[in-house]
Amino acid sequence: MHKPGLLLGSLSLLLAGLFLLWSPDPIEARGENSEFELRVAFPNLEFDRPTYITHAPDDTQRLFVLEQHGEIRVFENRASVLSAPTFLDISKKVSRRGNEEGLLGLAFHPRFRENGMFFVHYSLRGDRRGVVSRFRVDPQDPNRALVDSEEVLLTVQQPYRNHNGGMIEFGPDGYLYLSFGDGGSRGDPKNNGQNLGTLLGAILRIDIDSRSNGAPYSIPADNPFRKGPPGARPEIWAYGLRNVWRFSFDRTTGDLWAGDVGQNAWEEVDLIVGGKNYGWRSYEGFERYDSRTQPLGDVTPPLVVYSPRQGVSITGGYVYRGTRHPELVGQYLFADFESGRIWTLDANSRKASSMKLLLHPRKNIASFGESAEGELFLCAFDGRIYEFHSPR
Repeated sequence: MHKPGLLLGSLSLLLAGLFLLWSPDPIEARGENSEFELRVAFPNLEFDRPTYITHAPDDTQRLFVLEQHGEIRVFENRASVLSAPTFLDISKKVSRRGNEEGLLGLAFHPRFRENGMFFVHYSLRGDRRGVVSRFRVDPQDPNRALVDSEEVLLTVQQPYRNHNGGMIEFGPDGYLYLSFGDGGSRGDPKNNGQNLGTLLGAILRIDIDSRSNGAPYSIPADNPFRKGPPGARPEIWAYGLRNVWRFSFDRTTGDLWAGDVGQNAWEEVDLIVGGKNYGWRSYEGFERYDSRTQPLGDVTPPLVVYSPRQGVSITGGYVYRGTRHPELVGQYLFADFESGRIWTLDANSRKASSMKLLLHPRKNIASFGESAEGELFLCAFDGRIYEFHSPR
């Protein structure tokens, strides 16, 4: 999410720390694609700071929108829908003291139709903790969750109220992936990004269908740090990440794409691979950030970066696999929360030169989301849900 109080004028780049040649920012050479515009997808609906939209894997064609204060709303995926009743309300448990706190993530179990399980990621009221919990739907009413069914799976103490991460999603392997930011403040003062002994600054991977060692989940056998090094948290899938607010799986290839919010100089798109170190706080983008902090082994560079001239808070998106816009198939779409720009990046070539500006609607895009068919929606903090439209 966005970074309040960012002082863009204080940028000081450490050029001596380059570990790869960087391709010059390609965006300014490519204008906005006038073939597309954003259109309000559900004209009769408005939401309070919507942070995410997703669908249920049960063939009901329903959509679910998270509101940052702690409610999940449900409605049919049709433009004429008139109302979005509350599916779950945990606002009494959710902290909104910090701008980046709140109800942040939602994932439905792959067998939701049979077991009625879903999972949420939220900031706990009264304590700086990130919480991941399991809930169940009311067997008598598919549009109502059982608020008393909560089972806490995982809590992580947050030293500050920003950089909470927040995404949770099931991978094609059936395991639950979740992201936590580096703990907040500025410059990762506790060096959580390069510490395998903490769950902060990482993407985690857990098996929620089995239990082990008294925990309500187990560690998949092929998690990269399950057998060490000593002190490493076995839940970690990848680390060295500053604040992955949104990640997604390509529904065709299974690749894991992430947008990692930068500090002062670079926002980045990463292709996440198990066991890899993505550099923070030793590196920001392709450049050295803190020369005193040595990375834990080799660093995996981002695919592309962009500078504060283009935006200061990346919102990771999806590789488009829908059918309405054939020209977007195979393109990774992402945005910047502050500047409102939306870009595409070719998911096959993965080259910086393929990054193009698609639209500049100047809206605070908090999240992308997919329908069951792979069509994309965008949540904006004006309270509306948008979709791409080609006026041709």
